[in-house]
Amino acid sequence: MANSFPKTKEEILKYVKENNVYFIEIWFADILGYLKSFTITAHELEKAFEEGLGFDGSSVRGFTRIEESDMIAFPEPETFTILPWRPQDKKVARMFATIVEPSGKPFEGDPRNVLRRVLSRAKEMGFTYYVGPELEYFYFKSPSPNLEVLDWGGYFDLIPRDEAIDLRHQTVSMLEEMGIEVEFTHHEVAPSQHEIDFRYAEALTMADTVMTARLAIKEVAYLNGVYATFMPKPLFGQNGSGMHVHMSLFKDGKNAFFDPHDKYHLSDTAKHFIAGLLKHAKEITLITNQWVNSYKRLVPGYEAPVYISWAMRNRSDLIRVPMYKPGKEEATRIEYRAPDPACNPYLAFAVMLAAGLEGIEKKYPLPEPVEENVYHMTEEERKKKGIESLPGSLIEAIEITEKSEVVKKALGEHVFTNFIENKKIEWDSYRRQVTTYELETYLPVL
Repeated sequence: MANSFPKTKEEILKYVKENNVYFIEIWFADILGYLKSFTITAHELEKAFEEGLGFDGSSVRGFTRIEESDMIAFPEPETFTILPWRPQDKKVARMFATIVEPSGKPFEGDPRNVLRRVLSRAKEMGFTYYVGPELEYFYFKSPSPNLEVLDWGGYFDLIPRDEAIDLRHQTVSMLEEMGIEVEFTHHEVAPSQHEIDFRYAEALTMADTVMTARLAIKEVAYLNGVYATFMPKPLFGQNGSGMHVHMSLFKDGKNAFFDPHDKYHLSDTAKHFIAGLLKHAKEITLITNQWVNSYKRLVPGYEAPVYISWAMRNRSDLIRVPMYKPGKEEATRIEYRAPDPACNPYLAFAVMLAAGLEGIEKKYPLPEPVEENVYHMTEEERKKKGIESLPGSLIEAIEITEKSEVVKKALGEHVFTNFIENKKIEWDSYRRQVTTYELETYLPVL
């Protein structure tokens, strides 16, 4: 379902006037991927298109210092849509904004601008970058730490009178009203865990979609008296939530990853791209898995990828190449399985693309696929095959990423520095905590 809403300033002004649109929310993200918004009324919209909307950037995480705080948000007409969960008597629309400095220069701390820069690099090489994420999440009865699940279902389970099915259906209906194409939705492996998969789209559009979907999922849950969360690992002993990302590059309208004569049906471009992801996987993990809690998911035994390897079908590897279907050349893609749904999608897509482009530019050789179950190998067997592991904690990821020229180049100096500084603060705050686990384990014996 293509977005049927108007795409130009003139069409939007006409639509707003004729369709009782009263408020317009202007959305953007901070460097951690938190959605930010301010609202204008319809009669301010024309001025917003022409002059932008000024705001204090020093109050937004990772944006600017107070002495250089003035920022301007310019609404992007192609992102116009109506919010279906808002009242319909006075409709509310939303548009994502591009953030610029008073001089008119794109602000390098805006995550959308970060992704745009890496997409421009791909375009200079002749490529368009498409992504299709699988968004996993949990429903709970409330955000209380005493978590109560809605169901005890498992993978693809159809549970009679399952209220979560209705929640998912309502969410998909709302997303499609907004012009977002959903491929399918289903129950995931853990109790009360669910997934919504999106039809692939150009990366900037898809990053906007992920931001929108996360809010829509939470709004529908709220309207039904429950709570939805994208926390990577809320339940001990159960699978965590991932955001597997299917990726492909197109060149001259054709899938640049496909080669009919290769035994894997993968072109040299695809092989170099995969090799780039493998080589730089450790460096980009801080961006694709940015929270302390992210590393509670990235442990062996729960289907989360831990080991840096690739395969054609094996789901224990970091990178999977879905099986080729004759006549479906456009569907040739790779699936990167590390990211979780709490990442900043703009930055995550940017560093994944940057790692792949690095492999293409430098013609990294692709190692042989690993079709055995990597989890079942001994440490010695993995070492013999040259299979390394992703970082095991936030601080390990920080220490690797802050030495990465690839990530620094992709994010730009401003975001790179602010992101790492923020993550160090998070780690320091976390490591000072005394947890229930420590009290229960050590207090009785020490």
